[in-house]
Amino acid sequence: MKKRNGKVNFKGGLTRRWLFQSSTIIVAVLLIICVAAAYFIHSYYYATVERKIESYANGIVDVYFENYATTDDAVFEKGAREYISDFNDKSSVEVWVLDKYGSVFISSSGFPVNSKTKIPEYEDAMTASNKVALWHGENSSGEKIIALTKIITDAEDKQVGSVRYMISLDEIDNQIKTWYFIISLVFLLLVLLLVISGTVFISSIVRPIQEVCDTAKMIADGNYDARIDHYLYKDEVGQLCNTINDMAEKIKTSDKIKNDFISTVSHELRTPLTAIKGWGETLLQIGDTDPNLTKRGMNVIISESSRLNGIVEELLDFSRMQSGRMVLKNEKMDILAELDETVFAFKDRAMREGIELIYNAPNLPAPMSGDPDRIKQVFVNILDNALKYTKQGGKIVVSTEIKDDKITIVISDTGCGISSEDLPHVKEKFYKTNMTVHGSGIGLAVVDEIVRLHHGTFDIDSVLDQGTTVTVRFDIDHVELEDVWDIDAAIAAENEKKAMEENEDA
Repeated sequence: MKKRNGKVNFKGGLTRRWLFQSSTIIVAVLLIICVAAAYFIHSYYYATVERKIESYANGIVDVYFENYATTDDAVFEKGAREYISDFNDKSSVEVWVLDKYGSVFISSSGFPVNSKTKIPEYEDAMTASNKVALWHGENSSGEKIIALTKIITDAEDKQVGSVRYMISLDEIDNQIKTWYFIISLVFLLLVLLLVISGTVFISSIVRPIQEVCDTAKMIADGNYDARIDHYLYKDEVGQLCNTINDMAEKIKTSDKIKNDFISTVSHELRTPLTAIKGWGETLLQIGDTDPNLTKRGMNVIISESSRLNGIVEELLDFSRMQSGRMVLKNEKMDILAELDETVFAFKDRAMREGIELIYNAPNLPAPMSGDPDRIKQVFVNILDNALKYTKQGGKIVVSTEIKDDKITIVISDTGCGISSEDLPHVKEKFYKTNMTVHGSGIGLAVVDEIVRLHHGTFDIDSVLDQGTTVTVRFDIDHVELEDVWDIDAAIAAENEKKAMEENEDA
């Protein structure tokens, strides 16, 4: 892998490594196969010649010389001449017949044989149990041959003579060399095919990887519109390309959301700060001259400070959520009591904004283990959103249902609703469906995390221009009817006990 003009070049690295690693192994295996094939061919041809020459010596000679195997030299010589005369394979096999003293007295070629010609296997044949010996070598003229000598004995196992067969190996070696050439050619063609196919294969991997690297670099440099061209094959490389493209799209979306969030939060922070600064300067100028104006200004400062504090708290909650540091208290609580307090706190705001807030509190308690402050935060964020997106004259209905040790809390409004395109994203961080409404865009993301940490469920259904329904479900402790009247006291006692323990520890 090399860098060239700011780009990572895989061509030299991967291709070279493949050629020196994979190709070396494959070529070595092919070479071993070719050598083994050459050895097999060589052995096969030589074994074929040996079997052929042994076929003359085993049985045929004994049967033919059965009537001539005698110490009478004249009789044996007659039989030898007839054998040579009847031998049908003179063109490929030369036959010598030797007397009992080891001298050649007749050959199938018709030419006299030098009496000094050495027969290396003759002595071995005489001592062999089967009276046969085989020899490979060169004759007096330098010709490569294979020779076999068969000792002929009479009925009393006395040597009366011998027969020697010789086959030239030149033609056999030429055939073997032809096969060697063919094997070598096939080997070279296979290596060439391997290199070409391997290079094409590696290139098919290197090119998209190079494109992945270049695209990733462009994304790292801030070009979130960079994409990898469509990859033809649906393999691991194709999955990598698709993953990079999906990542780029998500980063682009996240970057847009981040920028929108920064813009929104900046606006959300600037507005209360401007109001606080403006009224602070006004109050500084007028002093105590106008008590009514002073009171009004102080109310605005307090209100905007509370709003500013809420934004900061949301940001802190989001930071804790992102880092996994959102820690919950775990104590006995009545979730309906927390809902009652939250609804009561929003009644005045709903009345001021001309929105009807309907809530019928159930008579039964809903005890559970959890963090009361975080549970209340869930209800606060949901009701705050409902009021933000509901116009004057609208309606918000809060209802509850307890069934099978589960509590279902439904908060529905007649507000502007959420489009089907935006609905799947409303729980995502920084996502806002309406940029004209105050808010950081992380309230519902925090709600979703708190509900998840309490092992509950959080669902949103909405129809554009008709309204939104939020459903929250939690597991609650089983309550017998006879325990209903004592549940509030039990919870209060448990909380008081914990408070006393905390004070003692402090």
